[in-house]
Amino acid sequence: MDFQKDYSLEELFNLADKVGNYRYHRLTDKDLEKYREFDRWRYINGNHDCGTTEESRQWVRDNSDRQCPVCGDYFSQFKGRSIDHKLPRAQYPWLSLDFRNLWVICYPCNQEKGEMHWYEYERYMFVHYRDRYPDVVLARPRDVLKALRL
Repeated sequence: MDFQKDYSLEELFNLADKVGNYRYHRLTDKDLEKYREFDRWRYINGNHDCGTTEESRQWVRDNSDRQCPVCGDYFSQFKGRSIDHKLPRAQYPWLSLDFRNLWVICYPCNQEKGEMHWYEYERYMFVHYRDRYPDVVLARPRDVLKALRL
C-alpha cells in the first residue's frame, strides 16, 4: 500500500475497516495482554483530567497545547481534558497502548466523538463543523495506519 498517496476519506475509511475486521477476528494472546496493560495503566493513572499520577499528567502536558485541537476552546476546570483513542479501542484493542493512537481533547469533544471510527468522525465533522474539519484532518492517525499490516 502506497502511503505517500493522498487517499480519499472513503478509501481510508474502507482500509481502516478492512484492517480492523481482519485483526479483530485474529487477536493473539499478545494483543490481549497489551489491552490488559492499557486497562492497568488506565486504572493506575486514572482518567479524571487525564490522570491522577505525575506520569499521566506529564504525558498530557507533553502532548497537548492549552486548547482543544477540535473546538479550539481553552482547557479549563469546567471542561477538562481527556485522552481519546483515534481508532476506538473497542474495534482496535491491540492499539490501546499505542501512543500514536492517542490524543488529548476536551471532554465535550470526546463525548461527541464517542466510539466513532476516525474516518466516520472526519465525515461527521465535515458535515456538521466544516470550519473545524481541517484541524481534524491534521490529527489523522496516519502513522497508526502505516503500522497496521494487512
